[in-house]
Amino acid sequence: MSRFPLVSIDKIRSSSRYSLVGGPFGSELTSKDYTEDGVPVIRGVNLPEEREFLDDDFVFVSQQKADSLNANMGYPGDLVFTQRGTLGQIGIIPAKSNFPRYVISQSQMKLTVDSDLVMSKYVYYFFKSPFGTQMIKSHALASGVPHINLGILKAFKLPLPPLSFQKRIVTILSAYDDLIENNRRRMAKLEEAARLLYQEWFVRLRFPGHERTRIVNGVPEGWTKKALEEVCSDQRKAVLPQQLRPDTPYIGLEHMPRRSICLQEWGSVEDVTSSKLVFQENDILFGKIRPYFHKVGFALVDGVTSSDAIVVRPVDASLFSLILMTMSSDRFVAQTSQSSKEGSKMPRADWKQMKAWPLLVPNSDILWQFEDVISTITRQLRTLALQTRALRAARDLLLPRLMSGEIAV
Repeated sequence: MSRFPLVSIDKIRSSSRYSLVGGPFGSELTSKDYTEDGVPVIRGVNLPEEREFLDDDFVFVSQQKADSLNANMGYPGDLVFTQRGTLGQIGIIPAKSNFPRYVISQSQMKLTVDSDLVMSKYVYYFFKSPFGTQMIKSHALASGVPHINLGILKAFKLPLPPLSFQKRIVTILSAYDDLIENNRRRMAKLEEAARLLYQEWFVRLRFPGHERTRIVNGVPEGWTKKALEEVCSDQRKAVLPQQLRPDTPYIGLEHMPRRSICLQEWGSVEDVTSSKLVFQENDILFGKIRPYFHKVGFALVDGVTSSDAIVVRPVDASLFSLILMTMSSDRFVAQTSQSSKEGSKMPRADWKQMKAWPLLVPNSDILWQFEDVISTITRQLRTLALQTRALRAARDLLLPRLMSGEIAV
């Protein structure tokens, strides 16, 4: 029980016009309105689990079109909630944003708070907490795609301490987020280093000793060309959730980050109801439905995954890094997308075509050198990822105690 008064969102929103709004109605904003540049449109991809806001990877509309959607705009400091789709997503447009204004998509809602009453960051932390996320999900309307609306969001209540108390809470929680963000940046640099090394050695063929190696028909002397299926296999063992412990890790497509080779996010099997595929630690998971082909990485734990993923396991541990970097490369992902099978709902990756991918397997010396470098990187990624999970867990345990006033600050 909080010692602070519970106040609804409706009571803390700004008195300015359009302080609590949803996105445009269907016909007001369609893909036909998208342009190469202009005013960015905020979508679910811009509200990632691991960050406050992804100020990148936008679609755009023209300035003129944005002017016609003035009632659906977001500005620095505004909070953005997912209305339908991945409920529980929330972001905050940074004060030093890349753009002066943003269009809110049809699947999002925007809140501008009254800064005399509450800090945007405080509200963000409340709804980012497990309690806040669960509150949103428990109020979802089940007809069609689960969703909430402005009326539901307006009625949500949160404890409201004095501003000075809010600032101290935000300072404490931000310290955790700064450490998490630092880990994220380090991981991004490590992954980029791994990609560059793969590109240099296996695409440009500028591997150690390449100056003294003959290349015949694109294959360096001493290397072999093998189909992907010769060095790995797809794992198809499926289980029902009731056959597993409720806390069994579950990696869905929503847990797989874009262009990351380390799958550090997962939920639990208690959140799912249908049959899932079993995977082991270090198995490689590949999202097989468009537009998730760019979601591919290695697992840190044993668990289960969506049937919309392909589980790949190397036949030999020495080939792990080569297979991982090949399947996460731009060329492999692009080819998979182009050759995907058209299904009843959306295109799917075709494992029969994927497994025919021609893989250059180097001699044992080059393979060992590559594995040594990449495995060092993946070990560091594993350490940073688990540190980040521990930091988030500590922050999430601390958050409700701070907001209830149980811990004095």
